Amino acid sequence: MGTWNSRGLRGSTLEDMINRTNERYLEKHLALIQKIPTPITPVKMDKEHRQITLAYFEQRSTVDYIGAVQGIPVCFDAKECVADTFPLQNIHEHQMKFMGEFERQGGIAFLIIYYSAKNKLYYMRYQEILKFWNRAKEGGRKSFRFEELDAAFFMELKSGCYVPYLDGMNLDLELREELDK
Repeated sequence: MGTWNSRGLRGSTLEDMINRTNERYLEKHLALIQKIPTPITPVKMDKEHRQITLAYFEQRSTVDYIGAVQGIPVCFDAKECVADTFPLQNIHEHQMKFMGEFERQGGIAFLIIYYSAKNKLYYMRYQEILKFWNRAKEGGRKSFRFEELDAAFFMELKSGCYVPYLDGMNLDLELREELDK
């Protein structure tokens, strides 16, 4: 597994960082979050190296992660972005529907976006994603800009490699409580 340095997630992916974070949260009994594997059907195999060399996806995946945090159902997807503009085409309609239904069932859905050029992590609430999604559907921008994001939901990497999404989730829950009053 790679390491992190001041120029971003070098030699490591956002997914690796989240997986390590999930292991740490599990060790501390804070959360049980599982990576959802995308089902594939192998087409070509390299028998000598016992590797799949060609495959296709059996079905569209929903989100990358699902589980529970202190009794709250949680699902989220991890996205990486190089530019200051995030194209909404990186989020698929079936993912939006899944996250919407998940929230209707009392769960919390969100995205973790890593802006690699800025070395910034962002916790994007489902309601915020939906706002941008609906704007695009109504003929508006088919992307959102870094400047449009809520500064309160930017996260700092902890210990250089952990994605503290529980901090974003706590803030998300506080906002929901405020709106329910």
